[in-house]
Amino acid sequence: MEKNPLEVQHLNAADYRNAPFDKVILPLGSLESHGDHLPFGTDAMTAHLLALGIASRVPKTAVLPPVSYGMSEHYKEFSFTVSLKPETETAIIRDILESVQREGIRKVFILNGHDGNIPSIEIASRSVKIAHPEMRIVSLDAWWNTLSQLLPPDFFEVWNGLGHGGEGEMSIGLALFPELCNLLNARGVVPDLPPYVDVKWKFSEITDCGASGDPTKGSLEKGIRIRDTLLDAIAGVIRTLDEQDWDCRSPGLRKE
Repeated sequence: MEKNPLEVQHLNAADYRNAPFDKVILPLGSLESHGDHLPFGTDAMTAHLLALGIASRVPKTAVLPPVSYGMSEHYKEFSFTVSLKPETETAIIRDILESVQREGIRKVFILNGHDGNIPSIEIASRSVKIAHPEMRIVSLDAWWNTLSQLLPPDFFEVWNGLGHGGEGEMSIGLALFPELCNLLNARGVVPDLPPYVDVKWKFSEITDCGASGDPTKGSLEKGIRIRDTLLDAIAGVIRTLDEQDWDCRSPGLRKE
């Protein structure tokens, strides 16, 4: 295995002593079906590889090992779903943040790749922030929703690229781990969901194939554009945070 100095799990005590980092990215994912066209580990691999790309663009940043399991109970009718309970997921995130704080790291960026993790991120992050006010915790809870703010309105062909294993996720998979993707098997269902509100579905209620959206519209070209756009945007956010020492208070409230 080739050593990657951006990955905390590859480093040793001497490495850290000689070249310390002052912030970490925590990738979160899941293990669950993404249809016949994407691997079970899509969410974790996407978050991990994006995290590495961001860290390569921002000085003194390292990537924690990805949490490759998430809260996936709503996908369990489709194999191969290995799920954590919500309280377990929350405890894992909280314990990681507490451990990082103990190690002297005060700046954490959480990069999430799975919808079921979002409530746990909020609960764990808030509890750690209350316990340790000096912590600076920032998260990208749903990169797939962020794309609508970063890409032209006509970039996607179906359902704004959304979906579990849909156009957006199929495309970024082709850009990040093409050898694990099979576009020939791509199939999804665009569900009939009401606007404005969030329906609390079980996945089997809105699709019969383990995927939603339209992955047949995914492409390598779109995936490269999505990947590069996300990397540029998030690395830019973190560099801006660095310039202000991750202090997001209004200028009048900041310490002199």
